[in-house]
Order: sequence, then C-alpha cells, then structure tokens
Amino acid sequence: MAGVSIRPSATTTSNQAFASRLLLLLTALPLTLAIFAFVLQWRGGLNNDPTTRWSPDKFEFPGMGTISSSKPPKSHSSSSSDCSELLGRTSISFPYFRDWKFNFNTDLKPKICITTSTSAGLEQILPWIFYHKVVGVTTFFLFVEGKAASPNVSAILESIPGVKVIYRTRELEEQQAKSRIWNETWLSSFFYKPCNYELFVKQSLNMEMAIVMARDTGVDWIIHLDTDELLHPAGAQEYSLRQLLLDVPGNVDMVIFPNYESSVERDDIKEPFSEVSMFKKNYDHLPKDTYFGMYKEATRGNPNYFLTYGNGKSAARVQDHLRPNGAHRWHNYMKTPNEIKLEEAAVLHYTYPKFSDLTSRRDRCGCKPTKEDVKRCFMLEFDRSAFIIASTATEEEMRHWYHEHIVWADKALNLKLIRKGILTRIYAPMVIVQGLRESGVFSSVVLSAQKTLSKDKFLSSVESNNSSRTVTSNLLSMRKFGRSKDDSQATARRLLEFANTSHAIAVPPLSPPVMDELLVEV
Repeated sequence: MAGVSIRPSATTTSNQAFASRLLLLLTALPLTLAIFAFVLQWRGGLNNDPTTRWSPDKFEFPGMGTISSSKPPKSHSSSSSDCSELLGRTSISFPYFRDWKFNFNTDLKPKICITTSTSAGLEQILPWIFYHKVVGVTTFFLFVEGKAASPNVSAILESIPGVKVIYRTRELEEQQAKSRIWNETWLSSFFYKPCNYELFVKQSLNMEMAIVMARDTGVDWIIHLDTDELLHPAGAQEYSLRQLLLDVPGNVDMVIFPNYESSVERDDIKEPFSEVSMFKKNYDHLPKDTYFGMYKEATRGNPNYFLTYGNGKSAARVQDHLRPNGAHRWHNYMKTPNEIKLEEAAVLHYTYPKFSDLTSRRDRCGCKPTKEDVKRCFMLEFDRSAFIIASTATEEEMRHWYHEHIVWADKALNLKLIRKGILTRIYAPMVIVQGLRESGVFSSVVLSAQKTLSKDKFLSSVESNNSSRTVTSNLLSMRKFGRSKDDSQATARRLLEFANTSHAIAVPPLSPPVMDELLVEV
C-alpha cells in the first residue's frame, strides 16, 4: 500500500480550474461596472446634459427665452427680493420635466383658455398658470386687482407667453357699463350687495369680455376658474385637458367639471398646491347611498357636506351668442346649451387651506360681524361663520375653530372615509407643481422679466400701468354694487327684445345636496 501513489483525476482538475475562473469573473465584474459608472459620471460633468441645462443656474426652461447668465445675481432690488422670497430658491433640477413645452404650436387643437378675476400674489398665480400650461391650456385672461395689479406682480405676469393682463381702469368700467349683460335682468338679483356678490358681478362682466377676446384669438374652449382651483383632467388617455376636451362630441356646448374640496391635515400649510393631496369627492362622483350614509361623518358639524360651493365649474365651446351665466356656468342667447357632466375629471378647490385665509377674507370685506349683516355679504353659510369668527375671536380661538371645522387631523376617520370613497388622494397636481418649483421655472420667470425689461423701461412700464389703474371710476360700484341704488334707478334699463333670447337666471355658488333633500329623493 505504501508504494501506491494517489493522483487527482482529469475531471477533478477541470472542475477546480472552472471554479477558479468563475470566482475570478464574479470578482472582476462588479469592479468593472463600478469603474464604468465612475467614468460615465465624470464625463457627464463635461457634457451639455439637458438636466444640467435646466438647472436654475442657467435659466434655460421650456417655452422661455434663454438668458445668458452663469449664475443669478446675489442681490436684487427690493421688488426682486420680495419675489424671490415669495417663490423660494432651489439648487437642484428636476429632469422629468425636460420635454415639457409651454409654448404650444398654433395648430394644436383644441385651443383652450382660462379666464379669472384675481387679486392674488405671484406665490399663488405662477404655480396656477404653469400647472395649467402643463395640462394643455394655451391662453390666460387675467382680470387683476389688488396685489395682482401691483407693479412687481403685473409686470412679471405680462412677460409670460400666452398671458393677457387686464386692469380695472376707468376705461374698462365704462366699457362694461355699456355691455349687454349689464343692462339685462338675469344677473340683477346679485346687484346692490357687497363682498361676494360684488365679486360675482365683476366675474360675470369679465367673463363677457373674455368671450370676445377668446373668439378674436381663435380659442376653441373657454373656462372660468379662480386662482385657488386646479383642473384635474382624470379620465383622459393622458393627464391632459387637451385630450379630455378633444374627446368631447362635437354637438356638446358645455362640459361641467364637478368640484372636489381640499381636506387639509394640518394648520401650517404654506403652499397648498404643493402640500395638499387629500380631497373630498363631489356628490356627483359618489353613489347616493354612500353620500347619504356617510353624510354626518363627512360634514363634521359644519353647515354642509362641503365648506363652500359644490356645483362645480364649466368649460364652454366658443361659439356665436355665448354668454356667461354667473361664475360657474355659461349659456347661449339663442339656444339652451347641450351640456355633459364629466364622470372622472374634476375641479380641485383649495378651500381655506391656510390658516391665514380666515383673516385675509375678513380683510377684503367691510361687513359687520353679525348673523344678519353677513347675509348681505356672503352667499354660503360657512363663509358667514368664518367671517364672524375671524372678526370677533382671538388668535387662539380662531386656531381652535380652524382645527375643529377645517383641519382633518383624525387619521382613523380619514382612513375610514377614504375606504368608503368619500375622501381620495390625488397626487398629480402636487407632483407637477413641486417639479416646476424644483426645476426653477417660477424663479426663472421672475428673473427673466427683470432682465428683459431694463430698469428704466421697467419703471416706465409701471408708471404707465399705474396712471391708468389708479384713476378708476366708481361708475360700476355706484350703479350695481349697492352704494347708490337711487342713482342707478334714474337711468332707464335698456330692454333687449329677441324672439329666441334665453334669460336663464345666473347660477350662483351652490352647496351640495343636504340630508333632507336626499331623504326626499329616496
């Protein structure tokens, strides 16, 4: 036995060699991939990558002219500083927006415009405009007052392609005082009252002018929307208002978007479009038994299922004889419009999303904080209650009331209502607005406007706007807004006689169905 030698077989030797090569391969492959990734990353710093081009340092954004500047200046004038503080600064880019185009081709159909009457600031209007540009709106008619008409804000708004800014000047008021709806009866129940009623009349007059401007610019659809509302084009093949309206049959004159109402979950919201994702669904998008069965839990002791209105907003096909029918609907002088109500798309209404909304609404209205007087000022019960609280309570009491009536802090209740379909999560607007902000689009608009207009030209533009803006007439307010009814009665109302004229009464903001109404229906 001692003389017998044991040698490994050829098979054993082959297996060992194969195992050695496999081990070497498995060791070398990750190292090779890591080196390759490092090389790509190093080379990417030298290339003109689209993501880099969209960074706030270079200000090259879709639909906007390139501004030759390596970095934003470290200091600006006071107006520039204010805008920057409002919009916030960012040092990162958001590459998923690289292919978005904000200047649409003129042959793109349908062409959609939004008209609004606003006194908001840039921090609200810019996200509102560019969100709607993303979903397919090409044209905006902004009837501005207050903060929106200030030089710092209006000059920037006027620099945005597709945006037309209209100021409340003497000329505008005189023109509207001669308009057709001014002398008709369907809007008359809203005359001679302040606050919300006054705004409702102004909105209707502005919508009438917007129809003419929309027709002159070749617009196919017109929508009236407030700057605390975003269109949610669910139900289309893509998240596109264009696609949604493209699919509407040609015989339809008006499309109704039921509104969803924001349900904020805390009291420190600063940028509602970027921070709010929970909404309460409209009655029209719920089974009747669900709405009825969960009504008390969804209302939480408030006057109604929604805090404010529940009858949605609408889009109208631009055509002959079109007229507004209040801020929520359109009508036609020669026919009853053929309308449809969308089953999935909605208007997202951000209702009292910030605690400061209580005092800001109070400061815009000069009514007395009594149950009787607020009826003259506000159409909806919750607005009346909120005005009284904001006018009579301490800050601590106001915050307690805000938590009790507006903030949805009960996570168990929220989850229950989400499971029942009353509440829903909608993230698309939040993602879009956050992405626009992180891409530097808003700050770019501000800086672009200031660079396009030299300082002297900027100031002269401001002076020009102010000269026509500050010397305004009280003609409208005296005749229709309740301050001098006797004067207006001295002027005979012009009666229009058309054989087929339709004088449907203006549709006000309406609350959703209440429990008693549902019991009658059932």
